Amino acid sequence: MSEEPWFKDGLNFKCTGCGKCCTGTPGYVFLSPSDINALVAHFKMSEEDFFKRYIRIVDGQPALIDEPGTFSCVFLENEKCSVYESRPVQCRTFPWWIHTIQTPENWKEAAVHCEGINHPDAPLVSANEIAIQTTTYLDNLIEQNFEFDIK
Repeated sequence: MSEEPWFKDGLNFKCTGCGKCCTGTPGYVFLSPSDINALVAHFKMSEEDFFKRYIRIVDGQPALIDEPGTFSCVFLENEKCSVYESRPVQCRTFPWWIHTIQTPENWKEAAVHCEGINHPDAPLVSANEIAIQTTTYLDNLIEQNFEFDIK
């Protein structure tokens, strides 16, 4: 029998759409083949054209480019995600990343940068839903690391 997570009673989170998670600090949005397929379909362009326009290779993995001269996601427009319905799993599953939910301290640290964490109007997200989102995030990481052979 495994130990219950510290967030067994759930955590409060509500995306406010502020866009702060998409700008401000260096980082990478790594893409899985599924992410790329969704974005290619969103833009109705070829995968080759999508790679030329929006992708950089970081440690052998495709990642979104930043808006030139900033750390902002190339798809951030007026502090909103312009590809929200097709956004990558890494974005879709935030803040349910392993590091963020690993400890109460990590959760509090993430809340410093994300106003939706513990927001007064945020609903309680069940531990089961958190587990589903975290598993989706981890499955995406596996897909990223085993589906690409980029030179």
